[in-house]
Amino acid sequence: MGSVNCDQIAALRMKYLLPMLALGFFLAACNASTSTQSTYKPESGGVSIATLTDQPINLLAFGSCSREDLPQTLWDDVLADQPDVWVWMGDNIYANSTSMVVMAQKYAQQKADSNYQLLRNLVPIVGTWDDHDYGSNDGGKNYTLRDSAQQLALDFLDVPAQAPVRSRQGMYQSFDLGEGDQKVRLILLDTRYHRDTLMPDTLTPHRYIANEQGDVLGEEQWAWLRAQLNDSPARVHIIGSSIQVLSSEHFFEKWSNFPAARERLLSLLEEEQVANPVFLSGDRHIAEVSRLEMEELASPVFDFTSSGLTHTWPQRWSEENPYRVGEMVIALNYGLIQFNWEQGQMKFLVKGDNGAILLEQAYPIK
Repeated sequence: MGSVNCDQIAALRMKYLLPMLALGFFLAACNASTSTQSTYKPESGGVSIATLTDQPINLLAFGSCSREDLPQTLWDDVLADQPDVWVWMGDNIYANSTSMVVMAQKYAQQKADSNYQLLRNLVPIVGTWDDHDYGSNDGGKNYTLRDSAQQLALDFLDVPAQAPVRSRQGMYQSFDLGEGDQKVRLILLDTRYHRDTLMPDTLTPHRYIANEQGDVLGEEQWAWLRAQLNDSPARVHIIGSSIQVLSSEHFFEKWSNFPAARERLLSLLEEEQVANPVFLSGDRHIAEVSRLEMEELASPVFDFTSSGLTHTWPQRWSEENPYRVGEMVIALNYGLIQFNWEQGQMKFLVKGDNGAILLEQAYPIK
């Protein structure tokens, strides 16, 4: 892990047009003789994603699985890439606690990292959650503290008090980025709050027995999702799901543990003729790209997984995924989607420490 130098801050400042108050903070940080944690926080809390509604989005960054008590080695790399937005895909802390005090302390520790503070004050940050920041390992709708945990998660993301998601049962929300034929609709799902129960599988290596008719989103969220997709003017649709949508052979949490819900989700893309759908997922401590061709859709469906901001598996192994394109990455990583609107192309990149490119794939925007 490196540090962000003053030249990099100057470049970021020019890109994001920071308010003068923020500029003063960053310049003071550069001139300080000792490394200190910042207490600076704009009145709005971070940078509003509303700044991206009327300008092209060229680079979306995302990641998941960040233990607040482990070294945060990748934030300087994310900053160096100068993304237009950062998307948390869940396990943003590792709480697994029924104490909201403990959970709040863990969020504060994650937020206090100096390079993450720079990112937060330069780049709009949005996100959803997964089980470890939900508060219950592999938890679903029976977790009784989900409402309190949701408010803490939204506090961490600097979501304004009046935002509609504050009064929803679940973390789902959407954002339009860019305009015209360069518009991206970012849809973030909640795969925890309404998710049905899974029973342990004691007969096979799989962690759970599939809940054949079980649900993931709940009817209110399903109706909301359909509305987000119906007659959408966006050219690209980025749909955040904390757990993998396409990969179905591994032993862990996944949409295919709920076959009827997975089929409903994919069918919805066809019914609403969704343009260029890309799922973002995390959870797995690996990175990979999965691709599914659907008969009724003009463009393929992608599931771009990036997981392991602070920890990953200690060894490599082979894992069956009939939808995978390219290699499976087992290393600390974050994901980037780079949009080249003039060429009509989007590029998926998995990046690691010190700017390493671990996976790179380009696809047409149809």
